[in-house]
Order: sequence, then C-alpha cells, then structure tokens
Amino acid sequence: MSEKTDLLTIGGHTFTSRFILGSGKYSYDLIDSAINQAKAQIITMALRRTNSAKENILNYIPEGITILPNTSGSTTADEAIRTARLAREISGSDFIKLEVVPDKKYLMPDNAETVKATEVLANEGFIVMPYILPDLNTARQLVDAGAATVMPLAAPIGTNQGLATKALIQILIDEINVPVIIDAGIGRPSEAAEAMEMGADAIMANTSMATAKNIPLMAEAFRLGVEAGRKAYLAGPGRIIERGAVASSPLAGVSK
Repeated sequence: MSEKTDLLTIGGHTFTSRFILGSGKYSYDLIDSAINQAKAQIITMALRRTNSAKENILNYIPEGITILPNTSGSTTADEAIRTARLAREISGSDFIKLEVVPDKKYLMPDNAETVKATEVLANEGFIVMPYILPDLNTARQLVDAGAATVMPLAAPIGTNQGLATKALIQILIDEINVPVIIDAGIGRPSEAAEAMEMGADAIMANTSMATAKNIPLMAEAFRLGVEAGRKAYLAGPGRIIERGAVASSPLAGVSK
C-alpha cells in the first residue's frame, strides 16, 4: 500500500502524512524542518502567538499546510469555546485542537470540560480534535459529541517520557472508531514507531524535535519512525513465542 492510498482522514479532509507538528516551541527552523524533513501537513497554532507583537506563527507557515489552531491556556469549557471562535476568525480554519487544562503543575487536561466544549464546537461546524487523558468512557463521549479524533497524551506535556500510558492508549485504539492521534510525551522516533505499530493513526510531537541538537535530522528521523511503524502495523507483526525457540530455517532432512 502506497502513501497515496493509505490516507489519514480527519473531518473529511485527507492527508498523506501521519506526523503533526505541535508548534508551542516554534521557530522558523522547527517549522521548516517539520515540513521538509518530517513532511508534516498539519501544524498547530496557539492563538496567543498570533497576537504577539514580535512574531506571528502565520508568517512561518506556507500555503498548502493545514493550520490547526489550539485552545492552549483555556482552563474551562467556556474559555476554550471563546478561544476556538476567535481562532477560526484569525486563521480561517475550521480545525481546532481542543485543550482544556486547568492544572498548571502537571498540565493535565480536564476530560469532563473537554466533552462539554466538544459538543458545542462540533455543533458549530468545527472539526474538533480534543486532547485528553486516555480514558475509554471519555473517548466514547467525545465521539458521541462529534469529535473528529481523540488525542490522548502518552506522557505529561514536554517531558519526552514516551509511552507512559501505553496500555490505556491501546484500549482506545482497539475500541474507538475515529482516528486516535498520540499527543504529548513522545520523545524519540523509536517511540513514535512503537505507537504507530500499536495502531495509532498519527503522532504529534513538539518538544522532542524543538530541543534536539540537530532539528532537521531529528525531523527526518521522526518521519522515518512514523512511516516504519505504520508499515509494520499494516503488515501485521509476526507471532511472539513466549517459551523456547523456533528455528527460522527448516530442520527436516538435516543430519544429526
């Protein structure tokens, strides 16, 4: 299966890339590398960055890239709804990465408030991509509310700790019928590959690339990791033998 036929579909829009750049630590080098080396087709945009007097992320993103505004900084459903509406006016994008994060120490999302905001925004025509703690009941409620994806965290934001919530994410992958996109915590291309092997539909990364010594090279490594993991998932990983061993070459006819 080629990348032209293995498409990621979100809210009726299709993408060949399964890597998404979270641009909280954005710079020209990061965005340029994400587009050219990681082949990202979706890049997040925080509303507060577009209001900066010094720099505007929209000046960094070329045409043809899907802008995914987020509601970063919102602590309640009402705040997130207001921010989403402003973001759509500024960006012209119906996509919204919904973040409702009242906790300032660990930056953990409020799942209940996220469901409330999703229902309102989906009814207003937004393509809602909510960021959540991986919980099956919440994910089901989000799908019922009209979410286009669910985006569980793999580990706390910015920690690069990897798949700390792997078992819970696997449940979502197995049970939820919208794309499951891993958001927050992925620190290495090998972890991105592992998540894709599990059946995740896409990976969002930011800190792992932004803090790398060589951002373009790390961006390429993430692209390769995501692609390898996706191909392994589609191929169907081989069996695991818990005890003993099985010869890789036939032993029949071998003299003793």
